[in-house]
Amino acid sequence: MSEHASLTCALLFLALGMAYSWRAGKLTAPAAAVGGLLGMSIFSGAGLPGLGLLALFFGLGSAASSWRVADKRRLGLAEENRGRRRTSQVLANAGVAAGLGLLAWHWPAHAPLARLMLAGSLAAATADTLSSELGNVYGRRYYNILTFRPDQRGLNGVVSLEGTLLGLAGSAGLAAFYCLTFGGGVAAFGWLLLAGTIGNLTDSVLGATLERRGYLGNDAVNSLNTLMGALVAALGWASA
Repeated sequence: MSEHASLTCALLFLALGMAYSWRAGKLTAPAAAVGGLLGMSIFSGAGLPGLGLLALFFGLGSAASSWRVADKRRLGLAEENRGRRRTSQVLANAGVAAGLGLLAWHWPAHAPLARLMLAGSLAAATADTLSSELGNVYGRRYYNILTFRPDQRGLNGVVSLEGTLLGLAGSAGLAAFYCLTFGGGVAAFGWLLLAGTIGNLTDSVLGATLERRGYLGNDAVNSLNTLMGALVAALGWASA
């Protein structure tokens, strides 16, 4: 596909995605606009496959947030604003990926590393979203990530085995898509799986400590989660 055709496809894809996410109540109007800008940043350095990674994260996350939402509301676990994500939440989940897309665009020599890190950040965001949204539905026992003692479902830093495994499955989906489009084989798949898992666990540790004590907000914790996923992916690149 030519560069012009790819750009046309990207613009059309993002325009449709922005319209759908707003009309379907997934994002506020400003958040949808920011999401489009972040998507273009990712496309600039990672092309259509990069947008595919973003779409996969958004699709899985939206589906998980909507799944059995009546049960979540009954338990007081549904997201605020009826699940419609704000601009700060969009930036927290995809801001690191967008920055890495721009890095790949400005420094083509480092593009392969930046793309792997981009995928690592989105793998971590996906793992966190699925483990919390679906773990609150399918988890049987809930534990504090620091003490491993039983704790209240839905609190920051509380995890379940089922939620952690569902997060791992989300990371595996992102890793598989990356390997099919960018290559990298088993090694890339393994490092992205690790990136998603460590990012997700980092989110839980920060939630149990700094977020519970009011030192960090949820958006800051999510940003650090994606940054950790990117750094773990970079470690995999360095060790190759």
